[in-house]
Amino acid sequence: MRLEDNITMFVKNELKKTKKVLSPDDPETIKSQREDEEMFEGEDEDQRKSCREAFLKITLHFLRRLKQHEMADHLQSKIFAPLYKRELKAQLKKKFQCVFEGIAKAGNPTLLNQIYTELYITEGETAEVNDEHEVRQIETVSRKSKGPETTIRQEDIFKSLPGRDEPIRTVLTKGVAGIGKTVLTQKFTLDWAEDKANQDIQFIFPFTFRELNVLKEEKFSLVELVHLFFTETKESGICRLEDFQVVFILDGLDECRLNLDFNKTKILTETMKSTSLDALLTNLIKGNLLPSARLWITTRPAAASQIPPECVDMVTEVRGFTDPQKEEYFRKRFRDEEQASRIISHIKTSRSLHIMCHIPVFCWIIATVLEDVLKTRDGGQMPKTLTEMYIHFLVVQAKVKRIKYDGGAETDPHWSPESRKMVESLGKLAFDQLQKGNLIFYESDLTECGIDIRVASVYSGVFTQIFKEERGLYQDKVFCFVHLSVQEFLAALHVHLTFINSGVNQLEEQQTSSQTEKDFYQSSVDKALQSPNGHLDLFLRFLLGLKTNQICLQGLVTQTGSSSQTNRETVQYIKNKLSENLSVEKSINLFQCLNELNDHSLVEEIQQSLSSGSLSTDKLSPAQWSALVFILLSSEKDLDAFDLKKYSASEEALLRLLPVVKASKKALLNGCNLSERACGALFSSLQLEDCELRDLDLSNNNVQDSGLTLLFSRLKTTNWKLETLRLSVCNLSERSCETLSSLLSSQPSSLRELDLSNNDLKDSGVKVLSYGLESLYCKLEILRLSGCLITEEGCKSLVSAFSLNSSHLKELDLSYNNPGEAGVKMLEQLRLDTLRYVDGRYNHKQCLIDEETDPV
Repeated sequence: MRLEDNITMFVKNELKKTKKVLSPDDPETIKSQREDEEMFEGEDEDQRKSCREAFLKITLHFLRRLKQHEMADHLQSKIFAPLYKRELKAQLKKKFQCVFEGIAKAGNPTLLNQIYTELYITEGETAEVNDEHEVRQIETVSRKSKGPETTIRQEDIFKSLPGRDEPIRTVLTKGVAGIGKTVLTQKFTLDWAEDKANQDIQFIFPFTFRELNVLKEEKFSLVELVHLFFTETKESGICRLEDFQVVFILDGLDECRLNLDFNKTKILTETMKSTSLDALLTNLIKGNLLPSARLWITTRPAAASQIPPECVDMVTEVRGFTDPQKEEYFRKRFRDEEQASRIISHIKTSRSLHIMCHIPVFCWIIATVLEDVLKTRDGGQMPKTLTEMYIHFLVVQAKVKRIKYDGGAETDPHWSPESRKMVESLGKLAFDQLQKGNLIFYESDLTECGIDIRVASVYSGVFTQIFKEERGLYQDKVFCFVHLSVQEFLAALHVHLTFINSGVNQLEEQQTSSQTEKDFYQSSVDKALQSPNGHLDLFLRFLLGLKTNQICLQGLVTQTGSSSQTNRETVQYIKNKLSENLSVEKSINLFQCLNELNDHSLVEEIQQSLSSGSLSTDKLSPAQWSALVFILLSSEKDLDAFDLKKYSASEEALLRLLPVVKASKKALLNGCNLSERACGALFSSLQLEDCELRDLDLSNNNVQDSGLTLLFSRLKTTNWKLETLRLSVCNLSERSCETLSSLLSSQPSSLRELDLSNNDLKDSGVKVLSYGLESLYCKLEILRLSGCLITEEGCKSLVSAFSLNSSHLKELDLSYNNPGEAGVKMLEQLRLDTLRYVDGRYNHKQCLIDEETDPV
C-alpha cells in the first residue's frame, strides 16, 4: 500500500474517533474513551502515543484557526483524560498509601491498608450546632444505643440509602478531633486509586482547608484552582470539568479561615471565571458551580452549621471505634497476643480511658505509652488516670529526643534544660491559642507566642508526636498539636508550672502573685463550672491531675508545692460543689476530677450501699445523689433497663435520676407515684437529641390528661426514638386520645407498641385515636386497649382505621370491653397474628384468636 494511502487511512480513522469524542450524546463516546485508553497500551505504546499526539495537535490547531475554541477544549479534555486519570491515581496512591500515626514526618511510615480499622459511621439527622466540649460528646457517644442504626461504609458514602431515590451530591461528615475523618477520606481516595471501589468516578480532587487558607487573598476560577493543585490537569489540557464525574473532597471545614457567606455571595456558574476563593467555594457547595460534581466535606461538630442544610444531601457522623474495634486496633498494633490482652484488660478497668479510646488518635497515645511502660517497668503498675497517661506520653517523647537526636542513653535523666525549655514554649503556645480557640497555627500565630519561625521546625522534628508541621501549597508551614487533648494537657501544664514557679494564676484577668495554692485550685474549679459548654472540663481534669503527679514531673518541675492539706481542701471544695444544682455533665466532670485527685470516697460509699442493699435514698445528700447518677451512667447493665423502684418509687428520685433515664434504653417508672410534674421533666429529656430511651413504662401513675399533654404535645419526634409506651391505669380519658393520635401520625413515628389499658377512653376517644392509626406514618405493631369501655361503635372505628393501614399491626387486645356480636364479627375480619376480645355471651371471658387456631 502506498504511503499516501496509509496516511489517508490513519487520518480518516483518527477523525472518526475525534467525531465520536465531540458528540457527547453519542452512545459510542464511552466506547471511544475505552479505545483511547487502549491506544496507550501494547508493544509500540510510545510510537502510537506520539502519532496520536501529533495528529491531535494538528486537529487542535485547525479547530482554533476556525475559532472553535470550545470544541478544541472539549476534544483536548476528552482525549487526554484517560492518560491523566492514570497519572492522578498514581499520584494519590503515592500520597495516601502510607500514614504516620499521630506524627508528621518522623518515624517509620505504616501502610494505611495494613493498620486501617473500619470506623463507625452513621447517618445523621441535621447539621445543627453542638458547641459542647468534644470530650463530653465522646462520653455521650459511649452511651449511645447499640441498637439498629443506619451505618455506612466509607466506600458507599455517595450511594443512596434504602428507601431514598434522590442522588447524593453533597455529604457532610461530622466527628470530633482525632476521630478519623481525614484518614477516612484518604482511605476512600486510596481505594479509588487502587481500582478497588467507585470506578464510576473519573477524578477525585482532595483539598484541605489548611491548604486553601493560604490562598485566602487570591482569585481563581475553579479550573485554575484544580490546575494549581493538580498540575497534570493543566499539562493535559483538561479544563472542561463538566465532561467528567468529579469528586471534590474538602477536609477540615472547622479549620476554614475563609468567609463562606451563603446569603450575600454573588452567583457564579462558569468554571473558567475567576473570583475570590471564598466566593468560589460557596458557589461550589451551593451547587451553582459545577452541579454535576460530588462533594464530601468533613468537619468537627461545632463548625457543621456553617453549611446551610439545603446545601447538604446527607449528614453522616464518624463515631470512631466501637468497643470491638478498639480491641481490633490494639491487637493489630501489638502482635504479641499476651501483651495486647494485658493492655486491653487494663484499659477496660478505667472507664475514662476506655471512653477516650473511641478516638483512634487516643488509642495511638495509649499504645505509645503502654508499650514503653511494659518495656521499662517489667510488670509494674500502668498509668490509670488521663493525666498520668499524658505525662508518660510527654516523657516518652522526651526520651525519643534524648536518644535519637542527642545521642543519650536510656538511663539518662528525662529532662535536660533544652527539652524543659521546649516543653515550656509549647505549653505557652498551647495555652495562648486555646484562649483564642485556635487549633491550627500559622507563622503569625507562632510569632505572637514568641516562637521563632526558624526554630519551629525543630519542635516538629524533635517532638513530632506532640507538635505537627505540615506543608501546604507554596511550602507554607502549618502547625498543630496532634490532638485537642494534647493541646489542653500542655496548656494545663503551662498554667501549673507558671503558678508553681511564680504564684501567678494565668486564668485570672488580673494576674498577681499573691494568690494562695488553695485559692488557685478553687478558682480554677469555679472558672470551669462557669463555662456554659464545658470548654474547660478537660483542662481542669489535667490541672488537678498534675497536682497529684508531682513525682512523675520530677526534672520538669524545679520545685513542688501541693501539700496534702491543700489536696484535702480541694477535694472537699469539689464535693461541696457537687451538692449544688449542677448539670449532669458538670457533675460527671467533677467526679472525673476527684478521680484525678485519687479520691474515690463518694463513689465507693454509694457503691458499698448498693452492693449491700442498704441504700436509703431518703438520707442521700445532693453530692451522694450525684455520685449515684455517676455510677449508674457508668454501668451498661443499669442503662439497658433502669428500674426507678430499685432506688425510690418517688417523683423526687425521678427528678434526681433523670440523666440516667435519658441515657437508658428502657425506663421502668410504673407504680412510682408520678404526677404531671414528672411529665414536664420527662418532656425536657425526651426532646434532646442524645436521648436513648426506646421503652418507657409509666403505668399505674396519676399522669392524667394534663400530664400526657405536657409530655407529648410539643415533642419533636425527629429527636426521640421511643418504640414502646405503656400508659395502663394512668387516669386518662378520651381527651388524651387527641395527643396520642397526633403522636402516632407524626413523621417519623418510631412507636411500635402502645398500651392504654384500663383508662376510660370510651368510643369517642377510640374514634379520635383512629385518625392517628390510619395515618401512613403510623407503624404500630401492638395495641392494647383492655378495659377501656369500648363498645361496637369503637370497634367500628378501629376496623375502619386498620382497613386503611393494616400492614404493620400484628396484635390487638380488646379484652374486658363490650364489643357486642356485631363488633366481634368486624374484629374477626382483621388479619392479625393475635386478637384478644370479649364477646358479651362469654361473660367477660378472655378469648384468643390465632391464625392457626379456631376461636374459643
